[in-house]
Amino acid sequence: MNLCFLIGKIISEIDYKFILDSKNIAIAMFEIQIRNQSIIKIKAYDGIADWCYQKLVEGDKVWIEGNLNNKREVIINFLNKIG
Repeated sequence: MNLCFLIGKIISEIDYKFILDSKNIAIAMFEIQIRNQSIIKIKAYDGIADWCYQKLVEGDKVWIEGNLNNKREVIINFLNKIG
């Protein structure tokens, strides 16, 4: 996996689910649009997923540090809401 840093605007609702029989308990998924109009799928697990579901809404700008997986999705390591 590759380390990446992104700034973008959330363009979808936060999809929050619980995972059974997995090392991770919760997952939050959403999409962001970056400056060049590319749309990127974002995933967060456990504590970060809880924070995303509680604090973020469609239209928020975020700064993300994460890892790019082989499905071209970014798995969040650190996230900060801008503004």
